[in-house]
Amino acid sequence: MKWIEIHATFWLEILTRAFLSAIFVELEHFSPFVRKIHIDELWLYKNPRTPSYVPTNLLWPLVFLVPTSVMVIYFLIKRDKTELCQSLLSLSLALGLNGVITDIIKIIVGRPRPDFFYRCFPDGVEDLSEISDIGSACTGESQAIKDGRKSFPSGHSSFSFCSLGFLSLWICGKLCVFGKRRGEGWRLVVSITPLLGALMVALSRTSDYHHHWQDVLVGSLLGLLIAYLCYRQYYPRLTSPHCHLPYLKVPSVMQPRYVNGINNLPLIDPESPMEEQVKWM
Repeated sequence: MKWIEIHATFWLEILTRAFLSAIFVELEHFSPFVRKIHIDELWLYKNPRTPSYVPTNLLWPLVFLVPTSVMVIYFLIKRDKTELCQSLLSLSLALGLNGVITDIIKIIVGRPRPDFFYRCFPDGVEDLSEISDIGSACTGESQAIKDGRKSFPSGHSSFSFCSLGFLSLWICGKLCVFGKRRGEGWRLVVSITPLLGALMVALSRTSDYHHHWQDVLVGSLLGLLIAYLCYRQYYPRLTSPHCHLPYLKVPSVMQPRYVNGINNLPLIDPESPMEEQVKWM
């Protein structure tokens, strides 16, 4: 029965991620809210239209392959199937949730991108003498205009910080940066290196005029928050003595504690999700 329960739980996890992926793909085709753009705020959306410094066909390999490759390399060294499974489950959950939440916000808010004017009027020529909303007079391609209304929050920022932020947390746990390995600076440097990559991707979205700075800031914070929540769903806190292990491998009861030669009750690991914490005065 236990074997059946374990496999049922695993397939439920897989179905959850498949469901999130399907919702994300469907949301990508939704039209965003058409926000009215007044002429006196036109300057916000009249930046030049330029190619993405980090195009989508580069973002997806960065988001999926980089953390996955690190986890697979770790598996090849440790040969721990449970660790690999839990790592991939937590990462995939984070990316799935991030995609769905980011797209829902984009669709509801409908904020125009900084280059929306030139998506609306590719030749730069417009006649606004008799209208109060420039969005209603667009002559550009419908798909470019539709995408031009999905500025908030930045998907590149949320995905890069969700993926590489998760990888940073994962490495912190494996190296016990905030646990028993404190005082070794190289461990901290290695752990936060993925965040530098995420930061570069996020900042590039303002440099190529695809996002406002608020879009990037909120997207980055959203990605980090989701990464942390999903990481903690499968791993202990980074200050735990078992931070390098997934919850499935954290011992529920630590070794007995002896005081003055007397064997006290076993000390319950406060990070074990299976046991009630015992406090000692």
